[in-house]
Amino acid sequence: MKGSWRDRPTGSWFSRLWRPWVSLHPFRGRGRTINEPKPVGIRDLVASPDEVTSRPERRWLVIGGFFLLLFMALVLRLFFLQILDYKSSVATVQSNSLRVSTIPATRGIITDRTGHPLVANVTTTEIRLSRAEAALHPTIKGSLASLTGLSVAQINADLANVQYDPYQPAPILANASPSVVEFIKLHPAEFPGVSVLDVSRREYPNGGDVGSQVLGYVGPITGAEIQANPNQGYQTDSTIGKTGIEAFYEHYLRGKDGTSTLEVNAQNDILGAVHTTAPKVGDTVVLNIDEGLQKALDGYLASDILAVRKSTDPISHKRPPALNGAAIVLDPNNGAVLAMSSYPSYNLNSFVNGLSNATFHQLLQEGAFNNYAIQGLYTPGSTFKLITATTELQTGIFPAYKIIDDTGVFKVPGCLQGGHGCLFHDDDNTAAGLIDLPTAITVSSDYYFYNLGYLFWSQQSRYGQTPIQNVASQYGLDQYTNVDLPNEAVGRVDSPLVRQQLHAQAPQAFPNVAWYTGDNIEMAFGQGTTAVTPIALANAYATFANGGTRYEPEVAAAVVNAHGKVVIRYQPRVLGHVHLPPSIRNPILQGLEGVVNSPRGTGYYTFHTVAKFSLSSFPIAGKTGTASNAPGLEPNSLFVGFGPVAHPKYVVICVIAQGGYGADAAAPVVAETFNYLVAHPVKPVSLKILTTTGVTPTTKTPTTSVKGRG
Repeated sequence: MKGSWRDRPTGSWFSRLWRPWVSLHPFRGRGRTINEPKPVGIRDLVASPDEVTSRPERRWLVIGGFFLLLFMALVLRLFFLQILDYKSSVATVQSNSLRVSTIPATRGIITDRTGHPLVANVTTTEIRLSRAEAALHPTIKGSLASLTGLSVAQINADLANVQYDPYQPAPILANASPSVVEFIKLHPAEFPGVSVLDVSRREYPNGGDVGSQVLGYVGPITGAEIQANPNQGYQTDSTIGKTGIEAFYEHYLRGKDGTSTLEVNAQNDILGAVHTTAPKVGDTVVLNIDEGLQKALDGYLASDILAVRKSTDPISHKRPPALNGAAIVLDPNNGAVLAMSSYPSYNLNSFVNGLSNATFHQLLQEGAFNNYAIQGLYTPGSTFKLITATTELQTGIFPAYKIIDDTGVFKVPGCLQGGHGCLFHDDDNTAAGLIDLPTAITVSSDYYFYNLGYLFWSQQSRYGQTPIQNVASQYGLDQYTNVDLPNEAVGRVDSPLVRQQLHAQAPQAFPNVAWYTGDNIEMAFGQGTTAVTPIALANAYATFANGGTRYEPEVAAAVVNAHGKVVIRYQPRVLGHVHLPPSIRNPILQGLEGVVNSPRGTGYYTFHTVAKFSLSSFPIAGKTGTASNAPGLEPNSLFVGFGPVAHPKYVVICVIAQGGYGADAAAPVVAETFNYLVAHPVKPVSLKILTTTGVTPTTKTPTTSVKGRG
């Protein structure tokens, strides 16, 4: 049979494989005899070399393919490193070899409205020591100690101070003397790693004790401040504004730090500088403050408080403690803060030259770091009568010129408590007699305003429960004024809701929650739990003085860069309005003028004794305030005045905590301030100022008029 396996050669590899299979097949021995197979060996299963064709190219293909895969993996990895991950790879390499150090920027200066510097900079010489060199040559510290008078322990502490950049020399001695600097420069071999550097620090042309709380101070940044200002470029050795203008306008004043990129080896030894970016000088902040007026106001307030402490209250026969006080001068036509004083105070140079812990804690205990002009809360007393009088005439509850008989004691109609809680006495227990609203303001009749407080509460179904408080809110007494200074406090005007809130916050300090007729009577003449800040009270009188527009108080007038270009010019910002048509404003104004000009006025004697100008040519209107405190304590002393009456240019306020009568303690400060203002009128803001580089620029067109804060 063609193609049968039997026809194939017996010596073929197929037959050799087939035979043992046949010998073991289950059909073997069925009806015929089959020869027994030969033993099977390995050569029977594997072909001999001459029977198989040699193929060495397969081995080369396998080996070559393996190395090709390795090469492709290498190329792919290089592609990722060199192309896709190039930036991160470079950054990783550079981070291992480069260190970036900060070059502090020179801080911008602060000037008054005419360009006179209130806060400037002075260049001093600083001695610094390299940490690496100090570690290699420990004797350097001893040499420096002998030369500078510092102890080795102090030098070690400076080197270990984590506040300083570890890749920059550590400051060892500030404000080094010329002899020390010269010796180091003449003997460089004796002081390896010691460098002499010119640095900038704050300087106060007025001695550091003028407008301290307004200007504020700078100091080393804290960890909390760094966390509160992420991505702002602050370092552990940065300086930051802590209070006042220095803090509020930190964004503009600080400038932009430069950088110095240093190359280091694996041991972090500095090999050299690679790249340096120069720092950018900070902007200049121009204030509305008048330098001469500020200096005078500081002096008037401090002298007056010290004199009050030596005086005797004619009623209580006690010496008023006059714990603290504040005085402010505002421009009522735009809200500009022309001067702001607070007492007790401190010298700004203390934070430049170093302040001991003992002195710091003493000033802290005295409250010297508080700006009482914006943080002090005082019971307003009779200065609050402006608010109640405005409410009276806005609502029409009582005619301005209706006569009432001030008997000196007001008895609440229908009161069933007997004498307690039913009778309200005038402050000095004297009767003012027949009076109308203007006269009531002039003589500061409590009786008249007791009556108004009673009328509003007894007719609350018609006028609501809080008509006086609503007008106080229009004047801004219970709101922030948004003055451009940090940590302003907010006042409160007594009311049923305020009583509940105060009780919830401090039940022991404010145990009374209920609101009675007597509470409304006390609130109507500025007593009870009402407490306002001097800046808010001054702004309320400024609102009345200008006819009803409430402006935001502005300490800063503009921000100018180092080249003289105006960055921001702050424009007046209106916060609200009070409805004061002539029918409402004129009777009140008549009473406020009488305070100073009428012989019956509570401020007449003070102004006609202290004022050195003609009150007929420069008439002043104002209001005294004598606000009761807790039993046994002297009252708060207040006076607010504005003038000239026809076209008011200035509002002046003085508040003295536990200073006694307003006419005796606070009024003299206001009168003295008007003496200065009449003799030295405040000049307009000038932006032709000396820049931090010493170049006098021309005034530029403002880049923006929108109010922006740093």
